[in-house]
Amino acid sequence: MAGADSHGVIRIPWYVQLIKEEKMRPKAKPEVVHETASMALVNGNWGFGQVIARRCMEIALEKARRSGIGAVSIFNCNHVGRLVDYTAMAAAQDMIGFMMCNDGAIVAPFGGVERLFNPGPMSVAFPAGSQRPILLDFATSVAAQGKIHVKHRRGEKVPLGWIIDKEGRPTDNPADLYAGGAILPLGGDVGYKGFGLGLLVDVMSGALTGSGCASSPEYEGGNGVFMMAVDISSFTNLEDFKRRVDQLIVRTKTSRKAPGVQEILIPGEPELREEQRRLAEGIHVEEETWKEIAVTARSLGLDLAPYERAG
Repeated sequence: MAGADSHGVIRIPWYVQLIKEEKMRPKAKPEVVHETASMALVNGNWGFGQVIARRCMEIALEKARRSGIGAVSIFNCNHVGRLVDYTAMAAAQDMIGFMMCNDGAIVAPFGGVERLFNPGPMSVAFPAGSQRPILLDFATSVAAQGKIHVKHRRGEKVPLGWIIDKEGRPTDNPADLYAGGAILPLGGDVGYKGFGLGLLVDVMSGALTGSGCASSPEYEGGNGVFMMAVDISSFTNLEDFKRRVDQLIVRTKTSRKAPGVQEILIPGEPELREEQRRLAEGIHVEEETWKEIAVTARSLGLDLAPYERAG
């Protein structure tokens, strides 16, 4: 709904295939294997990543209320989807939410051509007062793999600087990624910064959780996850914090703009506007994605006729 098409219905055929291969276990429940007053290590038992991550953020929030900070690491966890869905849970309860996860290797290190890292998504959410919360959610690579996948499905090119082919040459053809190429770290000429952030994510969500780093032989798939909730009132007066964040947002949005720029947007605003637009106009699903969903549905004996007529 918010425009993150790379994490939406395009994933349905893949999820169903994981269930058929018994790599995703719909009835599995997350299990706390070790905890203290302020942390927990959770075995997701290969259930739905969205179910596991939501429960683990709830655990982090419960611990933060008691201890000021709650940190949770997750292993044996399937794809959790869009990270801001969980950090926003913290912002909605007047806390700061922080989350990162790793996945399979598809990103080259700065100056390299081999797939050693994953796009390393990170998300942070801050509550505000009269303003909307600040909701950051970004990959530490130039682009998330899912965005490139969507471009590939739509027959579109990607901007030069997003990916390289298997020989390490810049390319705008997303098919080159799936023929052995790699995604580049965030930053272009200063891509060592995105590379450094990617290392951070791989260590915190791979090495620390026990899931294994993306290029490690022990990595078995899915997401290694690290998340944290911070109780603002344990550090400062909550209303004062919100006032400061409001001032920051207003000062930023009303600051002098570069030539040709109409508006400065705060992280989270584009997604909110897209959600409002789609609520009014509907959600476009590209033909190739719909065909795959239809094949998957029919393989499960589902009747798509009412939906196809509606379309």
